[in-house]
Amino acid sequence: MNPTSTSPTHRIFTPYQKFIVAVLAFLQFTIILDFMVLSPLGAILLPELHISTSQFGLVVSAYAFSAGASGLLAAGFADKFDRKKLLLFFYGGFVLGTLLCGIAPNYHFLLMARVITGMFGGVISSVSFAIITDLFSMEVRGRVMGFVQMSFSASQVLGLPIGLYLANLWGWHAPFLLIVGLCILVGIAIIIYMRPVDAHLKMQTDKNAFIHLYHTATNFTYAKAFAATVFLATGGFMLMPFGSAFAINNLGLTLEQLPLLYMITGIFSIVMGPLAGKLADNIGKYKVFMMGSIITIAIVIYYSNLSVTPFGVIVVLNVILFAGIAARMISSSALITGVPEARERGAFMGINSSIQQISGGIASAVAGVIVFQTPDGKLENYPMLGYVVATTSVITIILMYFLAQYVNQKYDCTKSSLTSQSEETPVPPVITAQE
Repeated sequence: MNPTSTSPTHRIFTPYQKFIVAVLAFLQFTIILDFMVLSPLGAILLPELHISTSQFGLVVSAYAFSAGASGLLAAGFADKFDRKKLLLFFYGGFVLGTLLCGIAPNYHFLLMARVITGMFGGVISSVSFAIITDLFSMEVRGRVMGFVQMSFSASQVLGLPIGLYLANLWGWHAPFLLIVGLCILVGIAIIIYMRPVDAHLKMQTDKNAFIHLYHTATNFTYAKAFAATVFLATGGFMLMPFGSAFAINNLGLTLEQLPLLYMITGIFSIVMGPLAGKLADNIGKYKVFMMGSIITIAIVIYYSNLSVTPFGVIVVLNVILFAGIAARMISSSALITGVPEARERGAFMGINSSIQQISGGIASAVAGVIVFQTPDGKLENYPMLGYVVATTSVITIILMYFLAQYVNQKYDCTKSSLTSQSEETPVPPVITAQE
């Protein structure tokens, strides 16, 4: 498939499509912020709730594991309902869980609240990706993913400092209540302005949700996409948990320099996300994925073998590393959306999201086994972690190559058929009629 051969109409977003991109980006921002804000609050929660580090670790992991489990359980039902209604249902549950976090009086209440938040929050991303796949053609999904996934960087740059400031000012409950307020605004916008997303309901063949889940999970082509997701998550989650400790104890950064490093990296990531998405649409999603992977492999191997390093060099390396990671994640997400058939998109995205969550949790645990801290605080075996991440990246390049071949052939065949229903239509007819 030649990604540059599309007509101009496929390149222009309607006002409604721009609204969808914006609202899904803000929605993802609230979900990611809710997940990320908890870790920096550890220094406040440990003494206030009188809990141990292992108990705090359980609070953090409770979200990920409940999200993975609920995503898998809900996958069979994901194609049985209007995606707007499904999105509002799970977003409402997510808001409830976050509100419970904001009023939690003790550890056990907070743990229960994080489980509820994860149960609902873990499904939202998969529903959002299914909506993107339904409403946007393959030619523009890279830039759509670039804008939506820009929310990760935005939460790092804008959300975390504000959340920590409110926590220091009014207590650790305040960041969660702030997120609830933002979620209510996003929810109102979805209720009022988002149209039903239900074209897939006419394509359903499996009456039973569990049979639908089974058929999706056992599809051999889908299995290759799930395998690619496993290795993608492995690479990301292995380095993330120990990045701060390695920067301070091995590279020689101070605690004062660490927030500045994250802020600079986050600002560049906000800019690079949409650029990576546009590049993926223009020259090809697999090409961008491969280039991003090569950059990531080179920087990870070099970075993980460093000792004490000047702050400026660390900033440059991190900016380049996150540019590679952004190129990988955005292009792979856009490419993977082209794998499932329209009638199975919801189930596929649900399974894929659950696999990502669970694989990430396992990868973090494995990384904890590989790396250990010496009495002087330095991390040992971090280079080995870098080599493992590089190896998983090479495997992912191979898996994504076969997926790209399948997706390109699938969409080329769809374009060449004048009588079959095209999956390349950017929006359902109801949208173009109302614009």
